[in-house]
Amino acid sequence: MDLAVLWYLLVGILLAGYAVLDGFDLGVGILHPFAQRDEDRRVFLNAIGPVWDGNEVWLVTGGGALFAAFPPVYATVLSGFYLPIILLLFALIFRAVAIEFRSKQPMGWWRSLWDGSFCAASVGASLLFGVALGNVIRGIPLDANGEYTGGVLALLNPYALLVGATTVALFAMHGAIYLVLRTEGELQARVSRWVPHAIAVFAVTYVATTIATLLYVPHMTEPFREHPLWLAVPLATLLAIADVPREIHAGRPGRAFVASCLGVLGLWALVGIGMFPNLVTATDPARSLSLHDTSSSPLTLRVMTVIAAIGVPLVLAYTVAIYWVFRGKVRLDASSY
Repeated sequence: MDLAVLWYLLVGILLAGYAVLDGFDLGVGILHPFAQRDEDRRVFLNAIGPVWDGNEVWLVTGGGALFAAFPPVYATVLSGFYLPIILLLFALIFRAVAIEFRSKQPMGWWRSLWDGSFCAASVGASLLFGVALGNVIRGIPLDANGEYTGGVLALLNPYALLVGATTVALFAMHGAIYLVLRTEGELQARVSRWVPHAIAVFAVTYVATTIATLLYVPHMTEPFREHPLWLAVPLATLLAIADVPREIHAGRPGRAFVASCLGVLGLWALVGIGMFPNLVTATDPARSLSLHDTSSSPLTLRVMTVIAAIGVPLVLAYTVAIYWVFRGKVRLDASSY
């Protein structure tokens, strides 16, 4: 198999894992202010407390894989999106600090301060992820050396902001479903009522993004026109998301969460299919960064494939073990956040 294609798939899988896993705990942060009582907000924090830092391992691993397999792409993205990436890092740091500090003091103002920081950082991180993705899909100005030639404000174009809003809505929906899975009693019943509203908001933003993509980013639809079998991916994605309210109504939150995960994976697959073989689209198509033009040497890719064959199963085993140990409903005790 072409090793460059293999690593395109592997980087995509690692980032997809991050979107699925950290997506729901970002969603919990987005929904955090909607909890009415202090106890409910503590339940929300403890629902993600044992897993949120492990979820971010997938982002670190995906970034490392991108750096090793496609160094020019890594350089272009990090230099061109330098300020947004710094803001993203601040958002992720503030989320971590808010989770750890929020329940250290009983004062209302103290907890409200960190509640606001947790929500703002979660919304900000989700929005920045979406804006970056929207720009990579839409196309950014690159010179002959593959360096970004636009300014920061150029990244805040309507299409990228629309993708950012869709990402926030997607993670909020995903987080609401996860909370239904991890809560019980009256709180679970209340959160269950949030799910249809979250799905409706996501549906509106997703339809708007789809229309904008068809009108203004037509290169994303070319693989589906050339290979109609790929249309099974958006169909399966829509069916997975449509199954969520049915499973919630039937009292099967586990199946609803699986359907939500499949929906996130399907949306990420649509991006990967639409962009292939490019990793970064340029406004001048001749300057787009394709996987074969930017990949490391064959020897490097072969060595990395051996390392990945050892490391990825370990990451998977760690993730499965953590979720198995901390399965079940959240109940507060003396060691809770």
